Amino acid sequence: MKPHDLKSMSVDELWFLHELVASVLASKISVEKARLERQLCRLGRGTADSAKDVRYARRPYPHVFPKYRNPTQPSETWAGRGKQPRWLTAQLSSGKKLDDFRIRPPDRALRLV
Repeated sequence: MKPHDLKSMSVDELWFLHELVASVLASKISVEKARLERQLCRLGRGTADSAKDVRYARRPYPHVFPKYRNPTQPSETWAGRGKQPRWLTAQLSSGKKLDDFRIRPPDRALRLV
């Protein structure tokens, strides 16, 4: 079919051609997909659907120690990752600085004793 043939066609003829092409493509795609899945099964890899069922173990991450502590509630700590906790956001908006809440490591002299 030549490009100038498409220009001379009516809208109804073009729409019919569009639907025909879409249906032929859909059937060819489904046939090709089935053929590829049969090949995968023959190779022992299963289908694409079974690949979705595979659960991967989560990578182990090292424990992150807290860096900041809420002075009014010492049990509330923040490691400095992710969104800031509400208690810290409130304190920072009142004018305090982030270093005011930093957990200081104990002195070296005390660790040696």
